[in-house]
Amino acid sequence: MRMLTRKLVRDVVGQAGPLAAVAMVAASGIALYISLRSMRGFLARSQADYYRDYRFADVFVQVKRAPAAAAREAAAIPGVRVAEPRLLWEAVLDVPGLAEPAVGRFVSIPPAGEPRLNVPHVRVGRMPAPGTGREVAISEAFAEANGLGPGDSLGAVLNGRWERLHVVGVAISPEYIYEMQGTELFPDNRRFGIVWTPRALLASATGLETGFNALAVELAPGASEPDVIAALDRLLGRYGTLGAYGRSEHASHRFISDEIEQNKVGAVILPGILLGVTAFLLNVVLSRLVATQRAQIAVLKAFGFTNAEVGRHYLALALAPVAAGGAVGVPLGFQLASATAAIYARYYRFPVSEVRPDWGVAAAACLIAATAAVVGAALSVRAAVSLPPAEGMRPPAPARFEAGLLDRLGAQRLLAPSTRIVVRNTARRPLRAAAAVAGIALAFAMLVVARYAFTAVDRIKDVQFQYAQREDVSVTFREASPRRVVDALARLPGVLAVEPLRVVPVALRHGVIERRTALLALPAGSELHRVVDQDLHVHRVPSSGLLLTSKLAEVLRVAPGDSLTVAVREGDRRTVRVAVADTVGELLGANVYGDLAFVEAMTGESGAISGALLSVDPRREGALYVTLKRQPALVGVGIRSAALAGFEKTIADSFQVSLGIAVIFAVVIAFGVVYNGARVALSERARELASLRVLGFTKREVTTMVFGEQTLLTVVGMLAGAGIGYALCAWVAAVGNTELFRIPLVVTAGAYLYAAAVIAGAFGVSALAMRGRIRALDIVACLKTGE
Repeated sequence: MRMLTRKLVRDVVGQAGPLAAVAMVAASGIALYISLRSMRGFLARSQADYYRDYRFADVFVQVKRAPAAAAREAAAIPGVRVAEPRLLWEAVLDVPGLAEPAVGRFVSIPPAGEPRLNVPHVRVGRMPAPGTGREVAISEAFAEANGLGPGDSLGAVLNGRWERLHVVGVAISPEYIYEMQGTELFPDNRRFGIVWTPRALLASATGLETGFNALAVELAPGASEPDVIAALDRLLGRYGTLGAYGRSEHASHRFISDEIEQNKVGAVILPGILLGVTAFLLNVVLSRLVATQRAQIAVLKAFGFTNAEVGRHYLALALAPVAAGGAVGVPLGFQLASATAAIYARYYRFPVSEVRPDWGVAAAACLIAATAAVVGAALSVRAAVSLPPAEGMRPPAPARFEAGLLDRLGAQRLLAPSTRIVVRNTARRPLRAAAAVAGIALAFAMLVVARYAFTAVDRIKDVQFQYAQREDVSVTFREASPRRVVDALARLPGVLAVEPLRVVPVALRHGVIERRTALLALPAGSELHRVVDQDLHVHRVPSSGLLLTSKLAEVLRVAPGDSLTVAVREGDRRTVRVAVADTVGELLGANVYGDLAFVEAMTGESGAISGALLSVDPRREGALYVTLKRQPALVGVGIRSAALAGFEKTIADSFQVSLGIAVIFAVVIAFGVVYNGARVALSERARELASLRVLGFTKREVTTMVFGEQTLLTVVGMLAGAGIGYALCAWVAAVGNTELFRIPLVVTAGAYLYAAAVIAGAFGVSALAMRGRIRALDIVACLKTGE
């Protein structure tokens, strides 16, 4: 073994504790980078492959009813490669073992067999055979949530008749990777699912034996999506279309694409923090090691070792903990990626859900970590290379100190001697102190953001399910109904109160900007559904004009007092000019509200409602659910308690892992910074501490001096981290300000207390790790003077 190799091994063993702390931080950064980048690549590749292999459509359009000839005309539009007509139908389901009504979205299968677009992928069993009237296949998420499979049956009211449907298969589709009902933002797989059925069954239910009510379109290469959408709207406008739309407005596609974009940001910021701390810790360790090995470096050069060889030796020492970190971080990163993929698999259904190790990502992670190590070690390596042998043989010149601020103010007299020593030692190394403070601050900020995420979600939950949605059950009618049905609903078992509502599909235009949405018309003084902003202020729907969410107003570039062009997509499809009465900072959706009487006048359809909100006696819920399951006029039933449970489950699954990872990595950062700081302080001040012991200071007082400096830096770091954490929370809220939802900026004292408790715990662990070493300090050995 070469001499420098033996020295490298001895240095690694001698600095095992500090280098192990560096390796932990490096492993965390490598693992997090691999996990996030792997998930980003997994989602992007899985999405692209799934869309390609199962021919996910480019454009979608629904109509009231259109003849088959309209589909042939759509296929002839320039830029259209395939235009596939189909039937979509929603109906209330009676699911075995489920007391509440469920809702099924029925999708027709062509008589010829497999669809040309949005092809289902069968997981279990088979697709229904063409011509079989009562066979269906159901979506995998719905099947798993209800314990269903081939051989089971469902009840449904189709064409006014109670039907018993036989499940023959379980499938997934690129159209429904993320299954949501209507305008819901979170899945409820127990009470909503996709049902594929032969076209003949839906034809009898819809009365469209030869026509269609939905069209899926695949574009030819190079085709203009806006031009095709405009042509489809012109062609199908006479058949009651709600307007064609592209993938960007498709709910399932939108959610998964947003997730991919968010992963891009996380894959850079979080690993960057950890690897930056790695560089700082290596700088601290190596700078002290080079200072203590001055004589060794001089001897090596005197015996003929070149500057390059000495530089490579210390560079190898810097890379050693990164290599160890890579050995741990690479498999850990792949494990984290697999665990995260298992969570995603519950919501994003792909034919292949396994994450394969991406060694290119692993190599990139290790290369980035090695670069961070080289950057952190650069100054120390330069100092070792530039040290002349003659100078290295002499002891280093005594450090020159001058009076600090406390000394100049005379405040040092107010401090105890041990405290004075702590303050002076901290002030004499400002760059090192600043780096240590930065490390603690970043760890503290990570914890604040992690806790803030849960606080923000709790605020969304409270606003939506406690203050806004106050109904117990909501029902949606298949067709607009006269208001007298409210009296019929009031007579159903357990119903305490009923409020009508109307949902009108509209296109809002301001200048060249257009957004398709649903106008929710509420009765004056509505109490079962209220409009509530993120500060829990209730906004009453104006008697005239429209109330827009702030985000929708921002997108349309309007303010209260401006006018909008409202194109109604139902009835006589009139277009009117309406004033924006006010805006509200809602947290979910891009919504628009109007008074029920005002909307009736605006649309020209008096007395028509599309649904109702029910307050229900919990003791009679079961009887009400049984009745609702058999109502052919209903197309949807929403249950607030079920929606709340689905919301909480979705958030719990997705956030628990993130919180756990953030806590672990923040603890690693805090431990590494404090432990290495204490080790370096002990090695630098061993002679000083031994002298203090001889002068009568107790072991406890000496230990307090060593950790006093670390305590001071930790406290300052937490104070700085509070500001950084708030800034990061504000950044997360800004990034999360989308049309689908807004993340409120609600950073509570609990987030800071939580972060402080975790950092204090990490400090305590590092203190315990150093306590024995400080107490075992050999006074005689430390006071010996080298020849």
